[in-house]
Amino acid sequence: MKMINNTSMLLYDNKHQNQIKHSVELDMSIGTKDRLKSLIVDKALLVDDESNFQLASGDKSNYFFDMKLVSMDPEGSELIAEEIFKLIQNENIDFIGGLESGAIPIASVVANYSSRYRKPIPAFFVRKTPKKRGTNKIIEGNLSNNSRVVLVDDVMTKGESVLIAVERVRELNCHVEKVITIVDRMAGAKENLKKHGIELVALFKKTDFDL
Repeated sequence: MKMINNTSMLLYDNKHQNQIKHSVELDMSIGTKDRLKSLIVDKALLVDDESNFQLASGDKSNYFFDMKLVSMDPEGSELIAEEIFKLIQNENIDFIGGLESGAIPIASVVANYSSRYRKPIPAFFVRKTPKKRGTNKIIEGNLSNNSRVVLVDDVMTKGESVLIAVERVRELNCHVEKVITIVDRMAGAKENLKKHGIELVALFKKTDFDL
């Protein structure tokens, strides 16, 4: 394999479900989406034949995306922001947000990224339960009634968690038609959201990782 520059990255061999670390020189011309995928494989994807990973849906799985290791990484967050902003920059979106805690770093970094292009999209997040002090808010950050909103999340399984955010946002007469996730586990979320008039857009599907 040709060595380019002096930056190494680790690749995960999913086919054998073993963490095989290769010292590979990073081609700096690699696209942002491909680089983001490499970071997810390197930092976030865990595979265990014993199916020991408990998911938010209650199901167990032999693989798990610990996505905050990417969404809260300096490079990873920048790549996520760029890819999501590409999807919404030409749409009439007033606010971006989602349910705590997976959506918080994503919405925040996209809001920051949007300001560079003179199309600022303020961010918010929805609490699972109201804060028990101060303002007792269940929605924190920037969100106004009758707004057009896009929701985000890090990993989507059945879509049950994000529907909590959908319900809270729609209580303010906000218009939600799209949810963007970094990874779709392809376990029913797309179909469940469609029942509520919402399109699920995924940067990656589980099949992109040979799962």
